[in-house]
Formats: sequence, C-alpha cells, structure tokens
Amino acid sequence: MDITQAAGGPGMPGRHQRSRTVKRKRWGGLRQQWKLLGLFEIDQQHEFYAWTCMMKEGLAAAIQNTIDNVPTNELSDDDFRLEVTQIHKDFTMETFAGPVFASLRGSLGMTEQEYQQSLCSENCYLQFISNSKSKADFFLTNDKRFFLKTQNKREIKFLLSNLKIYMEHLRKYPHSLLVKFLGVHRIKIPRRQKKYFIVMHSVFYPDDRINARYDIKGCEVSRWTEPAPEGSQIIVVLKDLNFEGQFITLHQQRPWLLRQVEIDTHFLRRLNVLDYSLLLAHQPLHHDERHQSLSFATLIMRTKKSVNPGSSPIHASVAAVPGAVPEDNSNLPLSETDSCLKLPHSGDTSSGPGSDMVELPDFKAQNRRLLPNLKNPLHIIDGPEQRYFIGIIDIFTVYSFKKRLEHLWKTLRHPGRSFSTVSPQTYCLRLCQWVEDHTK
Repeated sequence: MDITQAAGGPGMPGRHQRSRTVKRKRWGGLRQQWKLLGLFEIDQQHEFYAWTCMMKEGLAAAIQNTIDNVPTNELSDDDFRLEVTQIHKDFTMETFAGPVFASLRGSLGMTEQEYQQSLCSENCYLQFISNSKSKADFFLTNDKRFFLKTQNKREIKFLLSNLKIYMEHLRKYPHSLLVKFLGVHRIKIPRRQKKYFIVMHSVFYPDDRINARYDIKGCEVSRWTEPAPEGSQIIVVLKDLNFEGQFITLHQQRPWLLRQVEIDTHFLRRLNVLDYSLLLAHQPLHHDERHQSLSFATLIMRTKKSVNPGSSPIHASVAAVPGAVPEDNSNLPLSETDSCLKLPHSGDTSSGPGSDMVELPDFKAQNRRLLPNLKNPLHIIDGPEQRYFIGIIDIFTVYSFKKRLEHLWKTLRHPGRSFSTVSPQTYCLRLCQWVEDHTK
C-alpha cells in the first residue's frame, strides 16, 4: 500500500489533508465557541438556577432591611465597616457596608423599591458568557439594568478597604465614568464554599439598539477577537484591534470625555491598579434624536438633573440626580456651551435675606456636563450621529510583586509590543492616549 495515498487519498499529499483537517477543527471549535457566547436565561434546568434563587432571596431581604431602616444621618466610619447577616432556610447572606451603597443608589436617583423590583422579580436572571479570560460568573437582571458578578475574597477586601475614597471620588466628580458599585454580599451554604458577589449598574443599559461592544485596554497583545458571524444574535465583546480605523465622534463633548478619562484613570493610578477596561458601545441615533432642538423646558430639566447639589453620594437623604428633577426653583445656569455646564458669576445671581438657595458647587472643577434626559445618563454621551455608552470597569488588579514578574516575562516574550501588564502610571497614560487618538 502506498503510504501517501493511505494518509491523504489518491492524488492528495498527506500534509495537505492534515492541514484541511486542522482548519476544519479550528473552524468547528470557533463555531462551538460562538454558540457559547451571549445571554442565556437561567431557568429551572440551568446549573445556576438554585444559586440565583438564593441570590434573589437574600437580596430581597437585604434591600427590605434598608427600606425598613432608612438611614437618616450622614455616613459614619461604622457604616463603612458594617456587616449585616441574615439567616435563610438553606443559607445565610452577609451584606457589607449596606448604608454606604444605599446612599450611592439614592444619589443616582434610584429608589430602593425599584432596585428591589429589578433584582428580585420573578423573571429569571440571565447568564452572560463572554470571551473574557475572567473566571468569574456574570449575571444580568432580566431587564438588563444590573450586573451581578462573583468576586474572590481579595477583590472584595480591596473594594471595601478603598470604599471611602471611591465614594469621595464620586462626590468630587459626580459624572465619573467609573462603574457604579451598588452592593457587596457573601452567601454561605453549609458544608460548601462561601461565595462573594457584587452588584453593579450595567454600562450598556438600555441595550435595545446597541450594535457593537468593545473592551478597550489601550494595547495590542491578545487584543483581537473574532467577530460573530454576520446576522448572528450572539453577543461578542470586541477589543482594541477590532476598533482600529474607527473613531468616537463627539465634536463638542470631546474635551469633556478626555478630561474625565484623565481624572478617573489618575484616581486608579493612586490606587496602584492596572488592567482595567474602558467599555465602549455605540448605536446610531434616530433622525429625531439627531435633529432635536433643545427647548427651554428641556434645558431646564437637563440642567437641574446635572447640577442639583443632591447628586453626590455624600447627600444620603437626597435621591435626586441623575434622576428625579427637584421641585424647587433655585437659580440655575441655563446656557449650554460646548455641551459643558458653566456656572454664572456670583454677581449674576442675587439672593435676598432668608433665601433658601443652596450654594452650588464648582462645576468646572467637578467636570460636569449637561446630562442627557435618558436612563443611565452617566454612561451615555451623544455625538452628532451615534450614541455612545462609555464606562470604566474591572478596577481590582493591584500592581503586586506577581504582576511585576509578569511584566518582566511579557517584556521578554513580546519585545517591542504593547501588553496590558505595565505599571499603573504607564497604564493610565496609555489609556488616556488611546482615547485622545480615537476621538474627534
């Protein structure tokens, strides 16, 4: 028997046949991988059904505890250290720093009732399986408003130990692009491992018309993802190299974005973290959205939403901004220049004796902008043709000794190429540069 013909068939060399077999396997593997990406309803047959039912039950009780015991005072050091344990039939759940996160939720214009309704409704959670390397489990509420993500003990400890300065950053910069953490919890099941999870506001909400999603780190090594087949409903989060040749077109709002990315990344540099991501998505604006005129009433509403002093997490008693519009008639700036807010000079605003007018903060220093009258306004920026969803996530990776060794190894492994494991200062400056190079 001819060995060549046996391996490859008549007239075909064996190596060509093997090459085609390898290609088929790769393509088959890729198709299989695509099938596993996206959102899946966690019904009774799903492996995580029991786990998500415990999350819902625990969250319902924890939020109800906040509803029944509304905090009335300013946040104290004890609030940041508070741990509340609630016992359920098959598990116990601990809630960390509950009053702090309740304060933050209120500052975002979110009532505890709507938070509870979204997280604890009868509708199934959705499992999100992405092309991320993370070992965490990702879940979405059925309305896709909130993300729930499992975290390890080190990450939770890092978040709680830096919670006070995180809240202070949001107080100083109410329109920050940092992901909004809304709750930290731990579930204990007898004779099983404890599980920590966090609740976050989804950057990509509402996602009805989003047609592309990106995870940007500002480097090139391992920063390409095979797009989903055309016409597929599969959700694939693309990466830096997929975005090359494109721009975030904002025109007047570009300076605001560059400044806010700089502010937020320098804050993360202070925390000595790296490997965070700039989440980016876009969708085309409808004709009426592109050409809508800014009426006086709309301008007043958007301005109040953007400048109300109750917008910062430090005002725990005010659940107003971005969210509900207050009913007072405080003097407010009504002009929009370069889509950024400008505060009138003190001489331009008069207030008689006994007036209740609140002293407005320094908007320029806070880098506020005129927020859109939309759901999730802190992460939505409209350009001339596209609506962009932008936020910074995954802020738990500390530049440890292990990461320094990884940096050294990658330097040898990828000479002359950019990769994610670099010093926090380099990472911060590089991501800022990426945004500057890819916006106009």
